[in-house]
Amino acid sequence: WGLFAHLPGLRVVAPSNPYDAKGLLASAVESDDPVVFIEHKGLLLKRAEDFTFGNEVPEGRYVVPLGNANIVREGKDLTLVTLSGTVAPAVAAAEQLKPSGIDVEVIDLRSVVPLDIETISKSVAKTGRLLVVDEDYLSFGLSGEIVSRVIEAGVKIDRVKRLAVPDVPIPGAVTLENVIVPNQTSITEAINEVMAR
Repeated sequence: WGLFAHLPGLRVVAPSNPYDAKGLLASAVESDDPVVFIEHKGLLLKRAEDFTFGNEVPEGRYVVPLGNANIVREGKDLTLVTLSGTVAPAVAAAEQLKPSGIDVEVIDLRSVVPLDIETISKSVAKTGRLLVVDEDYLSFGLSGEIVSRVIEAGVKIDRVKRLAVPDVPIPGAVTLENVIVPNQTSITEAINEVMAR
């Protein structure tokens, strides 16, 4: 999505669940601007009932506005910003850490362009900590853009970390791909790292 987001005039959306997919697609059709609608291949293989949130899709028409991030899980200790295929593992990591006293707020961006920096900034102002989880490459990507925009907005951040794909080609073998793409385990470790600083 970083490649498309870099081109002025394009809207870029990446839903994480069936409800958002239908609503964002309706908004994309209504938009006067061209919209790149990115569907995660891993999410396409899941049945609606296998999603832990956003799995109930009304039959009637509705829209999810472009540029409105969704706070999927509220928390007070750390703001975790992500989108598309990494939202579910982020929520799972947050739930896993809840018994240990770490309360993570998870924000699903829904769209990269426009980017809802207001929702992110309000959350970071509350928690003081920011973790951006992105399935794109670490260098020159969305994670760096989010961090810089939050800082430029004047929000005080005590601790910040980016978890993304290292700057290597995506391996063909699934076992190797699972090592470099953020997952529940690596997200949990990243949360613990930010909280321990």
